[in-house]
Amino acid sequence: MFASHTETDIAPSGTLLGLLQRGRGDGWLHALAAPRAEAVAALERCVLHDPRRDWRLEHRSLYYARLYVELGADLDAVADHLFRPDDAVRPEEERTGLALSVLGHLTSYGDREALRLLRRYAVEGANWRWALDELAVRDDDAGLRALGPRILLRFPHTEEGEAALTAAVRDSFEPRPWHVWAADPDRPEQRARLERALEHGDFDRWQRQLRPPGPQPGWSVDAVLDWAQEGYEQSPRQWREAAAARCLAAVAGPADRPLLLAAAEAGRPAVRAAALRHLAEREEPAVFPLIEAAAGAPDEDVAGAAITAFSRMGGQQALQQARRWADRDDQLGSCAAAMLARRGESRDAPRVLTALLRAVRTRGMDARELRPLVEGAGRLTVGAAVPVLRHIYRETASSQLRGDVARALSGTDPSFTTGFAVECLWDCEEDTREVAARCATTVDTRVVERLRRLATDPAEQAGVQTAVRGRLADRATG
Repeated sequence: MFASHTETDIAPSGTLLGLLQRGRGDGWLHALAAPRAEAVAALERCVLHDPRRDWRLEHRSLYYARLYVELGADLDAVADHLFRPDDAVRPEEERTGLALSVLGHLTSYGDREALRLLRRYAVEGANWRWALDELAVRDDDAGLRALGPRILLRFPHTEEGEAALTAAVRDSFEPRPWHVWAADPDRPEQRARLERALEHGDFDRWQRQLRPPGPQPGWSVDAVLDWAQEGYEQSPRQWREAAAARCLAAVAGPADRPLLLAAAEAGRPAVRAAALRHLAEREEPAVFPLIEAAAGAPDEDVAGAAITAFSRMGGQQALQQARRWADRDDQLGSCAAAMLARRGESRDAPRVLTALLRAVRTRGMDARELRPLVEGAGRLTVGAAVPVLRHIYRETASSQLRGDVARALSGTDPSFTTGFAVECLWDCEEDTREVAARCATTVDTRVVERLRRLATDPAEQAGVQTAVRGRLADRATG
C-alpha cells in the first residue's frame, strides 16, 4: 500500500495520533501519559487504518502490540474490523494485514483472546493465509491440527479445488501447518490428500525452474534490441530493459559500439533504454551526453531509463559527471546528488547539503530522493545539515526515513544522545532501536529501565538485544 498523507489521513506530527501513526517513540511515551480512553482510541485508529506509506517495508505491528499490552486495551474493535460483513469483498492484505500481525505479537505475549481471533479468522476470513502464517510460528501442533479440517473445507474435492489446494500449499509463506495436517494420524483421508498436494507442489516448483519464463532473444545485438521492443509493444507491456542489457553484455563486441551508440541516441523507447543501460554498465565515456539528452526526453519511460542507467555507474568518470549535474533541479540532478551522497568525498558535502535542502523545500518530508541524501549527510558528517535532519525526523511519515535520519544524527548532532536517541528506544523500527541502544545516554533513568525491558523481551530482535546487553554490561563495569 503506497499512499499519501491525504489518502491515509496522517495527523500532524505534534498530536498523539500523528506520533502513533508515524511509529515514533514519543508517541508511545505520550500514549502512556494521556487519558487512557484517548490513547486507546488513537491506537485503534492506527491498527484499523494502516498509516504506513509502504506496508511491505515499514514496521508497526510490534510497536502497536506492545502498546496494547501497556494500556491493557481489549480487542473488540479489532474483532469488529476483521469480521465485518464486507471482509469477503475486500480481501486485500492492506485492510487486515496490520491487525493480524498485531494479534500475532499479542499471541507471543500470551494473549489468549488474540490467539482465538487468529484461529477464527484463519477459518472464516478472506485474508486467511496471513492469519495462518501468524499461527504457523506461534500456535502449537494441537491447535494447528484442530484447524486443518475446517481450513481444508475451502478446497472442494473437484479438479479446480485440488489445483487450488496445490497452489496454496506450494506458495505458502510458512509451510508448517500443511505439514502438521499431512502428518495427522487421526485423519488418513486428509493426510493422503495433503501428501498429494505437497508432492504436486514440489513438482510444480521443479518445473518452474526448468521451464523458460518466456520468449528468448536471438543471439545478436539486433535480435536482443528487437526483443526488448517487442515486449514494450505487448499488452500488457513488458519492460525488458534490464534483461536486454544482460543479454547485450553477452553478445555485444567492440564492433557493435557504433550501433549501440546510435540506438541509445535515437532508437525506439525500449531499444534506447536497453542500449543506454548496457553502455552505462560498461562505463562507456560517450554515454554521458546520451544520458543527459534521454533524461530530458518527453517519453517518461526513456527519461526514467536514463536516470536508472546513470545511477548504476560506478566509475570515477561518473562521479566527476555527478559533480557537474548535482546542481540541476530535475531528476537527473537528484540522481547525481544521490551518487555523491553514496560515494562522494568530503569536498562534496556542500553539494549534498544543497540537494537535501532543495528536496525538502520542493518535494516535502517524504520525497523518495531524501534517503540517500540523508545517509550521505551522515556519511560525510555534514554538521550544517543537523537542523534540517531534525526537521525531517519530526515530520516524516516514513519510519524507514526516520531511522536513516537517526543514524545520520548519531554522527553529526552532539545532542542526539540525550535527545532523539532516548525516544528512539521506543521506535517502531528495530534498526532505529538498535541505534538508540548504542547511543542513548544511561544518565537518564528511563533509558536504563527501557534497556532492561528490551533485554528480556522475547519479541525483540537479536540485533537490538545484542546492543542492549552490550550497553548494560558496559554500565555494570563502569
